[in-house]
Amino acid sequence: MAPGWSTSARLAHLCQKLNRLKPLEESTMETSLRRCLSTLDLTLLGVGGMVGSGLYVLTGTVAKEMAGPAVLVSFGIAAVASLLAALCYAEFGARVPRTGSAYLFTYVSMGELWAFLIGWNVLLEYLIGGAAVARAWSGYLDAIFSHRIRNFTETHLGVWQVPFLAHYPDFLAAGILLLASAFVSCGARVSSWLNHTFSAISLVVILFIIILGFVLSRPHNWSTEEGGFAPFGFSGIMAGTATCFYAFVGFDVIAASSEEAQNPRRAVPMAIAISLSLAAGAYILVSTVLTLMVPWHSLDPDSALADAFYRRGYSWAGFIVATGSICAMNTVLLSNLFSLPRIVYAMAADGLFFQVFAQVHPRTQVPMVGILVFGVLMAFLALLLDLEALVQFLSIGTLLAYTFVAASIIVLRFQKAPASASPGPASPGPLTKEYNSCSDHIQLVGTEQGLAPEPGQLRPALRPYLGFLGTLSPGAAVTWALSTLVTSAIILGCVLVFGEPTVHLPYWGYTLLLLLSTAVFLLSLLILWAHQQQCHQDTFQIPMVPLTPALSILLNICLMLKLSYLTWLRFAIWLLIGLAVYFGYGIWHSKENQRELPRLTTTHYVVFPSSNLEEMVQAVQPPGQAPDQGSCTEQPSSP
Repeated sequence: MAPGWSTSARLAHLCQKLNRLKPLEESTMETSLRRCLSTLDLTLLGVGGMVGSGLYVLTGTVAKEMAGPAVLVSFGIAAVASLLAALCYAEFGARVPRTGSAYLFTYVSMGELWAFLIGWNVLLEYLIGGAAVARAWSGYLDAIFSHRIRNFTETHLGVWQVPFLAHYPDFLAAGILLLASAFVSCGARVSSWLNHTFSAISLVVILFIIILGFVLSRPHNWSTEEGGFAPFGFSGIMAGTATCFYAFVGFDVIAASSEEAQNPRRAVPMAIAISLSLAAGAYILVSTVLTLMVPWHSLDPDSALADAFYRRGYSWAGFIVATGSICAMNTVLLSNLFSLPRIVYAMAADGLFFQVFAQVHPRTQVPMVGILVFGVLMAFLALLLDLEALVQFLSIGTLLAYTFVAASIIVLRFQKAPASASPGPASPGPLTKEYNSCSDHIQLVGTEQGLAPEPGQLRPALRPYLGFLGTLSPGAAVTWALSTLVTSAIILGCVLVFGEPTVHLPYWGYTLLLLLSTAVFLLSLLILWAHQQQCHQDTFQIPMVPLTPALSILLNICLMLKLSYLTWLRFAIWLLIGLAVYFGYGIWHSKENQRELPRLTTTHYVVFPSSNLEEMVQAVQPPGQAPDQGSCTEQPSSP
């Protein structure tokens, strides 16, 4: 056997493993979790996940240090970016009512390795999100008591001067996380009841802030004498948008909880739309009244809203705001601790993560081990790490997950719809064949020529004009168009974000690059649109595909490019750790890997007289295993 062929064959086999898909089971409602959440429960979970420290802490920070009064524009752009991503989550959550969120969506459309990395990033999102909110909660409570907690800790333990670490250990933040973990471990109904209570108080307080804030507003605070509406310019607005995006990351808790929803196909899209609308309105209106009440440059980043009322002489209102902020941050903590163990549960149930996290408590029907382990880990992060570093680290993982979900929507729309899991009257019975090999796919396509166009095929009306696309194998043009679209979006994002001085090109070269990347982006969209899509009348579907997910991809890439290089460095280190976990454990214990083994032992092959062909059949298999059913060289044996 030629050594070069053996190496390439093993590489091809490895690539097949990395890109294998999880079967898309849209109709199944069976689960070991308890389906007990209504549309209202999911909506308040989403509101609780979004309206928290971002409203009471992040608003003042972004206004003072990044955008000024234009912080409301930053929140508006972040809300649009989140809406585009939320529509993608809504379609997936309605079609696939299983826990797992972005991890599951990537697994059924793009492949196992990508799914694991997205799941790994989602774990980071919830870990750091919960820790950041706990530190914000602690800082807000400390500000109410004139920083006595911080002074006491620094006096007895000293001040730390270590990069990325907090100036002092925050025992209060760690303690509240451990307490919240205990409540979440009691079951979904207990978590939902607590979330309802805290969310109701928070929404009432937000309404109070908006009404009294407009009464106390001073338009002079937006005048040029105070620095103007956008003192940091467009760059400051976009930098603020990248940070404000953190405020809206909580809506994916709805998709992560779809396996516990009573009617996920209806409840998930409605809950996502309502909760995101409420959160966006709250952020824009509160940031408006905050910068109208007091000058933006004099805000206290740690407790901006409460401090604004104190300075206007309404100390009693500041107390109400502080109470609402604590309730809102409690809802975010509950939301993160509710979602994180369920993502881990989904990965463990698929065999990509350690099996101990797939265990569900028989009485409470929650993944108890995941709640306890990751609750303690989240408390440890809140104890030691700095809030600002946490927030930036959170944004990049979230934006990448949203980008992959948007791309997964495009992939799924142009894939052939899976056959129903339950046999119907038209089922061919024992003659049904599973099409896994290359030759099988070619045979399948050949038998369906002349029938109604399937997803991934060129639209019949466009075949006379775009016949050259029809000569490609089904799905090939879509794959190339999507790859080109993402590449052009990255180039276009770099041109838009960094601008002419940073890319070091003459003005004509910069303009030419901008026009070319825009043209390629639009051309990729047109090629995708020219192909047939799936159409499901019984579930929610995003309007204007592929335009809507493509805009989401472009906007997410632009926001990621605004983050600092240190954030990218820390993110790369986290990805390397994830790859070590996947190749050390996940790839070998994957459920999809286990499903392949029975097929390997029951498949019969005919060995042709040519020794070269025999070697080719053996070469594509790993040592010690029977030939794989997915090989393109297989031939079914004669009876």
